[in-house]
Amino acid sequence: MAREPQVQSAPPPPIGLPLEPISATAGPPAAEAGGILTIDLGAIHANYRMLTSRVLPVECAAVVKGNAYGCGIDQVTTTLARAGCRTFFVAHLAEARRVRAIAPEAAIYVLNGFSSTAGAGFADANARPVINSSIELAEWDQFVSSSGWSGGAALHVDTGMNRLGLTVDEAAAVAPRIQTGNHGITLLMSHLACADRPEHPLNDQQIRQFREIRSLFRGIPSSLANSSGIFLDSSTYCNMVRPGIALYGGNPTPGQRNPMQPVVALEARILQLRNVPRGATVGYGANWTAKRPSRIAVIAAGYADGMVRAAAATDGATGREVIVAGKRCRIVGRVSMDLMAVDVTDLPDGAVRRDAMATLIGDDLSLDEMAEQAGTISYEMLTNLGHRYHRIWKT
Repeated sequence: MAREPQVQSAPPPPIGLPLEPISATAGPPAAEAGGILTIDLGAIHANYRMLTSRVLPVECAAVVKGNAYGCGIDQVTTTLARAGCRTFFVAHLAEARRVRAIAPEAAIYVLNGFSSTAGAGFADANARPVINSSIELAEWDQFVSSSGWSGGAALHVDTGMNRLGLTVDEAAAVAPRIQTGNHGITLLMSHLACADRPEHPLNDQQIRQFREIRSLFRGIPSSLANSSGIFLDSSTYCNMVRPGIALYGGNPTPGQRNPMQPVVALEARILQLRNVPRGATVGYGANWTAKRPSRIAVIAAGYADGMVRAAAATDGATGREVIVAGKRCRIVGRVSMDLMAVDVTDLPDGAVRRDAMATLIGDDLSLDEMAEQAGTISYEMLTNLGHRYHRIWKT
């Protein structure tokens, strides 16, 4: 792993304020909803403070795009601002407006970049575009020149993701502008592609390339590390880290113990218990066949609620698990739009009842395990959790 001899320091992050009690709900009433999604804002506060302590004296920003990874951008921004966060990253300008309403003094960077038609919106929201191409840079320069706006922007350099960002050569050509007094660049950034795989050679390549580019932009704050990048080593820290999934309880160190506190818990209502004879099938496509007389619990959560359709058992595959009456039970048959079926045959008689709740995330079934069983990642699971649940934000 490439290492820098010295990490540039930033002003010490604020200590933050105690998290005041927040009691809020959304969605249909609990008695009418198919499920209950609980978001622990206290855990988000604690996760942010842990990451802040880990990277001191470097600044710890926060990524709140995608409705704060499905956890509620308004509630999460309020929580993080009280925890001491002073820099936020979003994907779209509309998200920046939401953050600005809550954090009037914060720096807000919009990752999806700048367009000439959106210039006035950036100025109105006092948001900073992340410049991702030479075309965007030219459009931004023209807007700044014609409007007099001085809000600043980040310059994104692609060091190996091959997604958004200026090439290394383009960034090197831009570097001389920092000698001018009104260059407007407030942050230099890149993005790690394989930080969740510490031994991947691309990590070292990206760190080295970004170090070289940083040397051309001396005096400009810089940022490279995402959630997993924070757990590589301090060569990724630069002046600012910008965690996302780690704030929301996802494991930034796959294959190792999760250092973050869990944030979300999800329960869904059992609508009906059915006796299914041996040889009968369950669900669309008849692709799961009962190999014994079975008891099936039908649960009020489906792919319209973020439950991945491919997560269930077929005659040739094992489905993911949920927790019913304290025990792990398998989803069987296809997940449909509003429903899933769970095999509860091995539970004692009377242990499962109509209107009881099954645990889809929580207890000892973590977000990451649930996502892995469904063949996806925690990011996708969180951001897809539907709005038909009764939502509770707690501290």
